[in-house]
Amino acid sequence: MKRFFQQFYLLLIFLFLYAPIFTLMLFSFNADKSRVIWQGFTLDWYVELLHDSTIIDSLYVTLVVAFASALFATIIGTAAALGIHCMGRRAKGVYLTVNSIPMSTSDTIMGVTFMLLFAMLAIDKGYLTLILAHITFSAPYVVLNVMPKLRQLDKNAYEAALDLGATPAQALHKVILPEIMPGIITGAIMAFTLSVDDFVVSYFTAGTTSQPLSVVIYSMTRRRISPKINALSTLLFLAVLILLIVINFRQSRDGRNKKHQPLKGVEN
Repeated sequence: MKRFFQQFYLLLIFLFLYAPIFTLMLFSFNADKSRVIWQGFTLDWYVELLHDSTIIDSLYVTLVVAFASALFATIIGTAAALGIHCMGRRAKGVYLTVNSIPMSTSDTIMGVTFMLLFAMLAIDKGYLTLILAHITFSAPYVVLNVMPKLRQLDKNAYEAALDLGATPAQALHKVILPEIMPGIITGAIMAFTLSVDDFVVSYFTAGTTSQPLSVVIYSMTRRRISPKINALSTLLFLAVLILLIVINFRQSRDGRNKKHQPLKGVEN
């Protein structure tokens, strides 16, 4: 009986969290503009969405910024994780604390800070400001995803590669990076997801001709809400959901592989 109530309580929590999203997704197929009365099934709002130049342009901006920021955040985060891993215990703790600051800082504070910084440096708001801001709050997540993989490495693997004649670059490329690649990929996917999902920082750093989807959706909701927003939100939710499923699948697979590694060693 106790287990039943626990599961029922968990079900209620998930219903409370996801019922609004499912309602939005349902009414994206509503034949009428009404948000409370169902008038029949249609895909017209998705067709209109594809012909809306404003939304298509903002989608292009979102994808360009997301791919660029995820790429640079992955490179910077991986390099930072490698450097932190080689530090002493005290220095490592200090840098990991500094790495956590962007994640714990309010998005509003971060957005205003970037706006003032770019204004002080006389940098016009646009793609560059968006990408720089997104790299800043995405890179720490890459560090957190790569660090556990570095801890799992054999401490003597790098030195062994050097003893066998490999250069430092070859040892890094052929020994270290393949071992931590699952963490790098997971961090890159998370950085991409965070960039697509961000609104507050983008609102303060986007230019008039480089507004991502989140900012455009906010501008549209300030007027009468069109069912096209429901269709767009549905597509965004499904895209982010697929990325999160990929992340969880990779993490669970890596966990299973790690669990069975000792067994393989015993068999050999």
